[in-house]
Amino acid sequence: MCSVLLGLAAAAQADYPAGMVAFTRGDYQTALVEWRPSAEQGHAEARFNVGVLYDNGLGTERDYAQAARWYRQAAEQGHAKSQFNLAVLYANGLGVARDIAEAARWYERAANQGQPEAAFNLGVLYEDGTGVAQSSVIAAQWYQLAAQQGHAIAQNNLGILYADGQGVPRDLVASYAWYAIAAAQGNAKALFNRDQLSQILTPGQLAAGQELESRFAKLYQPWPND
Repeated sequence: MCSVLLGLAAAAQADYPAGMVAFTRGDYQTALVEWRPSAEQGHAEARFNVGVLYDNGLGTERDYAQAARWYRQAAEQGHAKSQFNLAVLYANGLGVARDIAEAARWYERAANQGQPEAAFNLGVLYEDGTGVAQSSVIAAQWYQLAAQQGHAIAQNNLGILYADGQGVPRDLVASYAWYAIAAAQGNAKALFNRDQLSQILTPGQLAAGQELESRFAKLYQPWPND
């Protein structure tokens, strides 16, 4: 729930590549110098990258308040990774007052733009009732969105909800399939859950679960950052 995205995507601005070159060679101070003018001119990707430097203390002293400032500016422009990172800062009270409800708001905006970790984190918040009204139904919806994007932990959590009939109808076949594709990504909890569940399934249920797993594996590619 607390991982911060560190990926830096190239931007189209003409003077932007110098910052990317500097960052790639580990010269973070120069990267900050190169990116800041673009950030100050309103370039969302530059604002995100400057936020990452402050967030991680690269080329400057770590300053979560500055990171939050730059992330917020980019987030308000619709930059999904900045929305996610700003949510992480709110969730942990870093550079801003801890506010889980505000974190949920930014997670939702990022999730709706295809950020699977944001969707997963929302699932956790709704399942636990932290910062939002508890709802297993809504938790299952967010886990499903992340799971369909290949997020292994979300796949395992969705499997648990299907096994328990929480937020979704109880369905051991679906539970097995979600456990299995998460296990295939190396998720140890999912592997344990799959093996435990397989011991109580009928041969027909097991075969159906394996068939559904095969379908899921073709539909939902692993998320590389999980």
